[in-house]
Amino acid sequence: MRTQLSSCLAICGLVLCAAPLVYGTRLQQQRPVTVAQRRVSKPLTNLIRRLPKAELHVHVEGTLEPELMFKLAERNNITLPYPDVAAAKAARSKFTNLQSFLDAYHVSETVLLKRQDFKDLAAAYFEEAAANNITHVELFFDPQSHMARGVTFGDVYDGLQAAITARRTHPSHPIDATLVICFDRQLGQLAAAKALAAALPYIGGISALGMGGAEVGHPPENYRDVYSTGGLLGLHKVAHAGEEGGPEYVWGAIRALHVQRIDHGIRSLEDPQLVRYMADTRLPITLCPLSNLHLQVYAGSLEEKLRAILASGIIVTINSDDPAYFSGYLNTNYEYLAAVADLGAGDITRLVRNSFAASFISGEQKLQAYAQIREVLAAWTQEQQDDHVAVS
Repeated sequence: MRTQLSSCLAICGLVLCAAPLVYGTRLQQQRPVTVAQRRVSKPLTNLIRRLPKAELHVHVEGTLEPELMFKLAERNNITLPYPDVAAAKAARSKFTNLQSFLDAYHVSETVLLKRQDFKDLAAAYFEEAAANNITHVELFFDPQSHMARGVTFGDVYDGLQAAITARRTHPSHPIDATLVICFDRQLGQLAAAKALAAALPYIGGISALGMGGAEVGHPPENYRDVYSTGGLLGLHKVAHAGEEGGPEYVWGAIRALHVQRIDHGIRSLEDPQLVRYMADTRLPITLCPLSNLHLQVYAGSLEEKLRAILASGIIVTINSDDPAYFSGYLNTNYEYLAAVADLGAGDITRLVRNSFAASFISGEQKLQAYAQIREVLAAWTQEQQDDHVAVS
């Protein structure tokens, strides 16, 4: 099967409509930001909140807030290991590594059993997305963990799709969303292939396949066949790599899986050749600053790594990953990054533009998004000039 599929596939390159602006050398000379300085100006915060954004790396299960978790637990007669919402929130503040987070994550998602549960979960996320002025989402979902509990793929998909359909025509803040099926790499390629087979009746509503879970010991090369099959089905391809694992995992995702985006990818910095390759080929990464902060998946200064990745020439997008666990949705990730990397309005605007450029929407949709970004930036800039004149 591998030989047959490999002969049908070429390495996938990301075609961007109008080349996105990426970071150059300016950030390399910037001063470190101390804890006391980690405040973003009110005007910049205002700009972040007003700009339309795409989110390309968010797990729907990772948006399950404790309040909704307890509501679903009661609905489904599930006993949780936490006495109340406050205890659940406290437990989520104590992650020390990726595995401790995954353990809590899998406990929480046991409350998701019925189609309505998944609809309610996605609908709640879309409310947060609207509050963060997100207009396009490529939403990860993990069918394997739910199927292991006896939930059918159809119930998962139908619930999520019902929320997507409703939000697409929302009267005040419509959101365009697509689904990314995310395999658990710890379960192996055969389990991933079974999940993909279960997805076949619904494949028209899925835009991409991805892979998450504990990275070390589960290299991308192990999933070559299932990714090849996904490519033949017309799915885009992404993969978590270079978060917990080193740059060799990123190379594996590129060479074996032919991915169009790298999820996380911050440890790519450890291999200068890889950084040059990703910058030259315009292979984007979906950076998740608060996730990196909470999980401490590598040694050294996170702030230095964030500034370095922005200065690398790689197309960087900002995302929330699992916001119910990491103290913030998308705007908070932008604000945190702006503080630690000392970003200005131009930097933020470029990152927002990158989020649409690296997405899987059409070229026409990208041009529309770029126009909206320019319009918001122009209005904001005029307001700053007017305020300056008024003060002077």
